[in-house]
Amino acid sequence: MPQPPESESPDTPPPAVGLSLFRGDDPVETAPDTPALTPELSELLDAWQSATARLEKTHAQLRDEVSRLSTELEIKNRELARKNRLADLGEMASHVAHEVRNSLTPITLYLSLLRRSLTGDAQGLEVLGKAEAGFTALEATVNDLLAFSAHRQPHASNFLVAELINEVTGALAPQLEAQAVEVDLDVPPQALLWADREMVRRAVLNLVLNALDVMPQGGELVVTGYEGVEAFELEIADSGPGLTDEQQARLFEPFFSTKETGTGLGLSVVAHVAEAHGGSIEGQNCPEGGAAFTLSLPRNTANRAAA
Repeated sequence: MPQPPESESPDTPPPAVGLSLFRGDDPVETAPDTPALTPELSELLDAWQSATARLEKTHAQLRDEVSRLSTELEIKNRELARKNRLADLGEMASHVAHEVRNSLTPITLYLSLLRRSLTGDAQGLEVLGKAEAGFTALEATVNDLLAFSAHRQPHASNFLVAELINEVTGALAPQLEAQAVEVDLDVPPQALLWADREMVRRAVLNLVLNALDVMPQGGELVVTGYEGVEAFELEIADSGPGLTDEQQARLFEPFFSTKETGTGLGLSVVAHVAEAHGGSIEGQNCPEGGAAFTLSLPRNTANRAAA
């Protein structure tokens, strides 16, 4: 007689929905089937995802723009503070320079009279020469102060660059000879500049004096002119020790100087001359040693033929 099927034990759990075949002793779970999206829902999902992507992109762009504007505002604020500080310094420098210049005028006369009275006195003339050198240095400092405080606009005219360079180096010939500094000039003889001649002369003079300061025991001064497509460039290079990181970061900062007797105005005056002409000034170390300063004037102010 056939036996009835054994009834399942009440403790045996019913087959679980979503269980697959056994893998060894452990069942493997399978996710229940996801119902297919209707075309309408699929279209809405695509639109939502597209809108989300656009919002994320817009948010990123706005964040970048806010960051850019914040940086720009910070730079503008620093520049405004710098200009206000320079204006105050300029006013003070102008007052001091005029007071000192008034005192220098009679000294010039006294030195001239003293030189006449010392004719034939070698020792006296030697001492007088040192006094005159100190006077010249003081006069240069006064001129730097006045140039720094004036910040006048250029009065342009045509002039030959080579002629101006020869004028500057000629005036400094005694100092160049005393320091055993060799001069190498490579400026196109017919190169014309349409600029403020006196301002450019002052800038070149300061750059040459700056080069002489770093070559007290002799060296080489190289002045090179380049007539480029966009600008006329005048490079003044020395064979000194080069620039430190701090000097490179603060080269054109007014009153910054590493010299015990320096005013720190020479290069800031050069920077003003460049800025006033819409140009630039850069200083960097040379691969072969020393440093080079490049004064660049835009092409629209360079090489204009005389009328």
